[in-house]
Amino acid sequence: MSHLYENLLNSKDSLSLIGLGYVGLPIAVAFAKKVKVIGFDISVGKIALYRQGKDPTKEVGDEGVAATTVQFTSDASDLRRARFHIVAVPTPVRSDNTPDLTPLRSASKTLGQNLMPGSIVVYESTVYPGVTEEVCIPILEKESGLKCGVDFKVGYSPERINPGDKVHRLENIIKVVSGMDEESLDIIAKVYELVVDAGVYRAASIQVAEAAKVIENSQRDINIAFMNELSIIFNRLGIDTKDVLAAAGTKWNFLRFYPGLVGGHCIGVDPYYLTYRAAQVGYHSQIILSGRRINDNMGRFVAENLIKCLIRADKNVKHAKVAILGFTFKENCPDTRNTRIIDIYNELQEYGITALIADPVADKSEAKVEYGIDFVDMEDIQNMDAVIIAVAHEEFKAMDMPFIDALYGEGKKVLLDLKGIFDRHEYEAADYLYWRL
Repeated sequence: MSHLYENLLNSKDSLSLIGLGYVGLPIAVAFAKKVKVIGFDISVGKIALYRQGKDPTKEVGDEGVAATTVQFTSDASDLRRARFHIVAVPTPVRSDNTPDLTPLRSASKTLGQNLMPGSIVVYESTVYPGVTEEVCIPILEKESGLKCGVDFKVGYSPERINPGDKVHRLENIIKVVSGMDEESLDIIAKVYELVVDAGVYRAASIQVAEAAKVIENSQRDINIAFMNELSIIFNRLGIDTKDVLAAAGTKWNFLRFYPGLVGGHCIGVDPYYLTYRAAQVGYHSQIILSGRRINDNMGRFVAENLIKCLIRADKNVKHAKVAILGFTFKENCPDTRNTRIIDIYNELQEYGITALIADPVADKSEAKVEYGIDFVDMEDIQNMDAVIIAVAHEEFKAMDMPFIDALYGEGKKVLLDLKGIFDRHEYEAADYLYWRL
């Protein structure tokens, strides 16, 4: 195993990447510039797209995928040619907000069936402390017939890729790495140093690295929950939250967070992994779960305020024509998984309003499969009573007032600018009923 690093460098051994989504694809493409890479995903359709040089994730770009030397495959037996394996499959939560380790167990089983002696396996999927050693290793041992620590070794390196972010990339974000012993830690660190220019941080143990990942996003979740709670309070007081945050933000140590809908497969999910593990050892979270409750209810809060705005504008609520611009979980990213915009849509349906949704960035087929929703084109949005700009895509930021005017029909124009991308005073001066978080 000590020669594994050198064997990767001189192409005697390959590195495999299991799970080629928003996290796995950029890692595979980055490593392929240094070593031989096998990119495995169970989705035959996804592999076909990558082989055609198409990147539905938009994380690498079509040119990057077309130019890469990654061998894309959905044949698990190809994994036998690799000795260094990185597992980057999703770790979602179930409808009751408990961790769903099904993709992780499945990937471990597939890898175990094709694991060769002398291999190192590194998990990148977000988990609660203990999953790598208590859940994954036993599956690898059972399926391979090999002994962990003797025939193969395991490590954990939490992914920190930020979908849609062109500034903070794999190369320039410090990478936390961990291994089950000094030998595995040293090899894992040296392998990641090949692609991470910012360098690696060697965590004290696998569980420390697992815990670090879940608290990174839990911290962000709690801070956004605080902003959302402020938004609820200031809305009742008739004070503009954005104005308050701009004023408070002049203090040097005021943390810059903003209210919003918290979705995606990190911030809206990871805290539940930590609180689940805490409950297993007899501690019931208070702050973390309070933050989750606030953030999970923001879609309802937006919908209720839209109804109030329609009534103030003398609009018939039941037959109101409403458009939602933006459906992805964050700006400039096609990913709609765990988007909280769906909460606004569903809540409006409770009031008898079926909103039109337009999103030029979103993965339309994913939204159809996941939510059963068909998007409309921007030109189909006419004669609206209210428009909700839900996501701060660059395409929406570029819209001017004449463009927005054309979206409406007769009567007062109700505009919900959730991310505060437009000038409130300008729109109020033009007789809009303007509302934001």
